[in-house]
Amino acid sequence: MTTTRFAERLARVPTGPGVYIMRGAQGTVIYVGKAASLRNRLRSYFGSPASMEPKTHALSESIADFEYVLTHTEQEALHLEAELVKRHQPLFNIRLKDDKHYPYLKVDLADAWPRVYITRRVEKDGARYFGPYANAGSVRRTLDIVNKLFPWRSCTKTITGTDPRPCLDYYIHRCIAPCTGYCTKEEYDEVIRQVVLFLEGRTEEVVRGLKRQMALASAALDYERAARIRDQIEAIGRVTERQTVASTKRADEDIFGLDRGDGEAVVQVLFVRGTRMVGTDSFTLDGTKDEPDGAVMASFVKQFYGSATYVPRRVYVPVDPPEHELIEQFLADRRGSKVDVIVPARGEKRRLVEMAAKNAREARAMAHVKWLADRGKTSAALEVLQDALDLPAPPHRIECYDISNIQGTNSVGSMVVFADGHPRPQEYRRFRIKSVEGANDFASMAEVLRRRFARAREQVLREAGATAPGPAVGDGRGDGGRRAQDASFAALPDLVIIDGGKGQLSAVSDVMREMGVQAIPTVGLAKQHEEIYVQEAAEPVVLPRASEALYLVQRIRDEAHRFAITYHRGLRKKAGFQSALDAIPGVGPKRKKALLRKFGSVRGVREASVDEIAATVGFTARLAETVKTKV
Repeated sequence: MTTTRFAERLARVPTGPGVYIMRGAQGTVIYVGKAASLRNRLRSYFGSPASMEPKTHALSESIADFEYVLTHTEQEALHLEAELVKRHQPLFNIRLKDDKHYPYLKVDLADAWPRVYITRRVEKDGARYFGPYANAGSVRRTLDIVNKLFPWRSCTKTITGTDPRPCLDYYIHRCIAPCTGYCTKEEYDEVIRQVVLFLEGRTEEVVRGLKRQMALASAALDYERAARIRDQIEAIGRVTERQTVASTKRADEDIFGLDRGDGEAVVQVLFVRGTRMVGTDSFTLDGTKDEPDGAVMASFVKQFYGSATYVPRRVYVPVDPPEHELIEQFLADRRGSKVDVIVPARGEKRRLVEMAAKNAREARAMAHVKWLADRGKTSAALEVLQDALDLPAPPHRIECYDISNIQGTNSVGSMVVFADGHPRPQEYRRFRIKSVEGANDFASMAEVLRRRFARAREQVLREAGATAPGPAVGDGRGDGGRRAQDASFAALPDLVIIDGGKGQLSAVSDVMREMGVQAIPTVGLAKQHEEIYVQEAAEPVVLPRASEALYLVQRIRDEAHRFAITYHRGLRKKAGFQSALDAIPGVGPKRKKALLRKFGSVRGVREASVDEIAATVGFTARLAETVKTKV
């Protein structure tokens, strides 16, 4: 898209603040942004591609039309931007997944006998809304707790107070039966007030009110009711005990942690009310690739609080968002009073931000596990992969290989196996590189593939009762210590994925021909742009960003990388245990052990005198002097 096409329109765009909307070829909204100067911002999308970030360049290439909305202030533009992103979910924006469908808890105060229930629509109807919750599971767990702690009605019947008898909920203390007139309107309203206070995190106020009711019931000799209230207080106490103490001082704040990977981000929210963390939830964002952490947090905060029914006094974030003051004003408008957005550098709040980030990391990992457990999705991903790579059938067995080293030392290779889209950890294998000096990933990958398929050939010959010709390629120790029959090496893959681009693929293609397995489809996955390089194809295969097939191959590649890194770290750690004492002539295992037992460490030996070393069992004065000069 060039400036020329829109030159006249761009010249007429006002210089004031506002929101601009980009549309694609089909007329769909692909991006929504705001600007202090609409004309300057819009022109930036139609300039030289050389000056653009990759994501901006991709957006500019997709723009078929644009429109804009003028606002009085930049603050109004920010409000409108958040609303339009929520409404349209544009492809190029950072956006909350399924933001339109997040559930809330609703307390319908307009009803004479209010209920508490789940809704996905927030209206200006006088009701109290709590949320949004990340998913239906989160909101149902909260509703279940509220239902067990407070006896509000869950039925939808019209309340007349003339029913002949109450339902089972009354007898199990889940309702105080307004349908039969067993309670007054004031008593039922008090229950709903307690529900609202509890959902706001004001548990201590709820307990104080219940204790007053218990004392009144006891004074009136209504011991049965007093006992029920006592049990209710104890139940609330048990729930409160499970809430982490987050602060030594009373607070009203939300704390956010961020974790990112594979173009996706997860934000964990910790809700702190009073001195306790009263709730936590995690939210997934799309469209975050190539975006800085600050921009991701800014987009999340605007969209989350654009939907949220409550804004706390303070918001703690891991990184400072752009337009800090604008976002604070946006939140203050939502709350109706001042809101501080803070990046804690140390202390209690920093610890909570780090804890939120750790929970975000766990949430992202669990989402991946759940995705892999969905056989429908993995089957569909394998079928897409079959079509994209022109395979004869969906790949049942996929093997992926990766190399790990630091400046050419302790080079290792990994092999991970996925069957029908699911990991088979018992069939993972690792290789210690033997024939390659220095950091040569091409040659290292070639060695790993050669050894892997040599082992497969050995298995076939062994099963046929023959002997493999020539020397064994590996001695077994570097191949996970398995020289006996190995099912993982015996089974041939339907698809081989290597971590790398054209160079790595070319290196292993020669090996595949050499080992007689060139018929096995082999591809390289280049991490920078997630392009899949295929043998004898001029152009790489680029799967759509939202493709389940792309997610699957990324997951397999990342697992191979993780497995290689784990093995490499183990070798480095082991090498680290080999101290300077190992290189000293005359100091064998027994003498080394004696020194370390006496002095505790190599540093202790280094700081000891020659006489102290010579006094060690097995040492002479000459050997002690040698030790001192070598350590």
